[in-house]
Amino acid sequence: MNNPTSFTDRENWSGEWYELAIEIGDTSDKRLQGALSALWRAAAIEGCYGHRDREPEEQNEVACTVSSLAEFGFLRGTVILPTGHRVVCGCVAVREDGGSDWLDFYLPVGALERIDERFGSYLFDQTSGEAVFAWRRTYDDWLADIGTSVYQEVPFRLGLISFETSGSVDARELNGTPPEERWMGYLLPADGVLRYLAANG
Repeated sequence: MNNPTSFTDRENWSGEWYELAIEIGDTSDKRLQGALSALWRAAAIEGCYGHRDREPEEQNEVACTVSSLAEFGFLRGTVILPTGHRVVCGCVAVREDGGSDWLDFYLPVGALERIDERFGSYLFDQTSGEAVFAWRRTYDDWLADIGTSVYQEVPFRLGLISFETSGSVDARELNGTPPEERWMGYLLPADGVLRYLAANG
């Protein structure tokens, strides 16, 4: 049986990422480290590893730090989804020149498909023919809770939840107002309070 927690099974890492992308703000190792540590705790990620070509028991854990992110590019572990299934997961930092620091927590669709086949295809309403995303709400709400926990420790500018969301829009472009029809979830701060606007597309 396929194991969605196996690091060395390449299929687990295949496909798009389903992610929580956090725009932390101006470049700051201190704030990025704070968000990274808060994320690991909030998601209850098991392990912290630099290599995906070895199983966790075949490699030493690395420190969950900005330095490790810079050295390995990605930090990886496993996480229990709200469905109770455990899958591989990862984290990467995107540091824009003259722009924001982003922290992306991602779940590879290859692993997700093994526990929920809906991740591998869009479902369509039989009447309208439009894609249906309501089934994602359980996962989105869970990622929103993780983002909210991070925000309590390190206030950030924006959080985005969906497939490959990082960089699709930033806080400056939104200016506090997300679209009415949303294919992704938004975490938007206003006056020190974080609002979660779920995907409704």
